[in-house]
Amino acid sequence: MTVKVLVVDDSAFFRRRVTEILEDNANIKVIGSANNGEEAVSQSRVLRPDVITMDIEMPVMNGIDAVKAIMSSNPCPILMFSSLTHEGATATLNALEAGAADFLPKKFEDIARNRDEAVKTLQDRVLAIARQPVSRTPARPSPAPTVKKPAERPDEPKTALERIRQRNQELQSQRESDARTAKSAGSLTTNRAYQILAIGTSRGGPVALQKILTQLPANFPYPIVMVQHMPAAFTKAFAQRLNGLCQVNVKEAEDGDVLRAGTAYLAPGGKQLMVEGRPGSARLRVKDDTSGRITYKPSVDLTFASLSKTYMGKVLGVILTGMGADGRDGSRMLKDQGATIWAQDQASCVVYGMPQAVAQAGISTRSISLDDMARMIMKEVGYSGL
Repeated sequence: MTVKVLVVDDSAFFRRRVTEILEDNANIKVIGSANNGEEAVSQSRVLRPDVITMDIEMPVMNGIDAVKAIMSSNPCPILMFSSLTHEGATATLNALEAGAADFLPKKFEDIARNRDEAVKTLQDRVLAIARQPVSRTPARPSPAPTVKKPAERPDEPKTALERIRQRNQELQSQRESDARTAKSAGSLTTNRAYQILAIGTSRGGPVALQKILTQLPANFPYPIVMVQHMPAAFTKAFAQRLNGLCQVNVKEAEDGDVLRAGTAYLAPGGKQLMVEGRPGSARLRVKDDTSGRITYKPSVDLTFASLSKTYMGKVLGVILTGMGADGRDGSRMLKDQGATIWAQDQASCVVYGMPQAVAQAGISTRSISLDDMARMIMKEVGYSGL
C-alpha cells in the first residue's frame, strides 16, 4: 500500500527536499504541500493524507496549533521537524502532547552519518507512523492536583529567570508539604522487595512518562531512573518540563548524582547512563560512548545491566512504548537477579516494539495499560488504598 503524504513547511527549499527524499521510496507518494499551518489544516481535510510532515515555526499558524486543529477534526499521524535547541525541544514536546506521532531534527545531518542513512531514516519514520492508529482526542497529561500555578501578583517577578526561580521555590515548598501530609496519613508501607524504579522507553515515551510521573506522590519511596531515546538537546528541556508538572523531583541525570528517594533522573541524550556503588549510596555515571557498538545513546540495556549489578533483584523495571528491542537484554539480566519486569500493553502503546520484545521473551511478568501503570506501580511499592 502506498502511503500518501502532505508536506508542510514555510521553506520552499525544504518542502522540495523532503518531497524528493520521500518519493525516492516506491511506497511513498507526496500528494500535496502547504507553507503554513492554516493551509495544512485545510489541505488535510481535502487530501486526506496518511501522514503529514510538519514544521513548527511558520507564519499565519504555527505547527503546534495546526497539530491541535488537525487532531481534533481530521486526525492523522504527524511527523514534526524540530531544531535541536532548547526552544525547539520545548516546542516539539508541546506538539507531541497535542497529538503529533513523532519528530525528527530538521537538520538531517544531526541524525545520520551520511545522506543515505538520513534518507532511510526519514522514509522509515514516515512508513512507521503511517501504521499507527490515531485518535480524534490526543493524549492528555494527568496533572498533579496538588501542584498549582501561583496566582498573578502585583509584585510578580518580571524577568524569566526570576519567574523560574520563584516557581521552583514554590514547587519545592509544595513537595515538602505533600511529603509531610502523606507521611502523617500513614498511606505508605514500603515494599522492601524494591529499592529503585527503572523505566525504559522510546517512541511515544514523552507522553507516557508524563502520564505516569504526574501521578506519583512527592514521598515516592525510591529513586527513579529513566532512559528515553531522545536527542541530547531535548532531554534537559524534557526533564525541566516534567519537574514543573510533577510532585516528585525530576532532573536530567548528571555524573556523580547520588540517587535519592522521590527524585526521577532522566538519562541525558547522546550519552550512556550507568549506576554504580551500593543501594542507599549509589551514584550515577554519565559516560561518552564512542565505541560504535551500541545503537542507542542512551541505551536501556546498558542502564538496566548496571542496575542488575548494583541493586541485584531489588528493582522494579518497566518497559514502555518504543520501537526495537532495546531493554530486552538488560531486563533479562535484571530478572536473572530476581528483579520484577513489567511491560506496557499493546493496546496503549504508540509502538509495541520494546514491550513486545520483553513480553515475547518471557521476561516481563505483566502487561499493563498506560492508564493503569502509575496506580499499579504505587500499589506494588506499598501504597495502600489503591
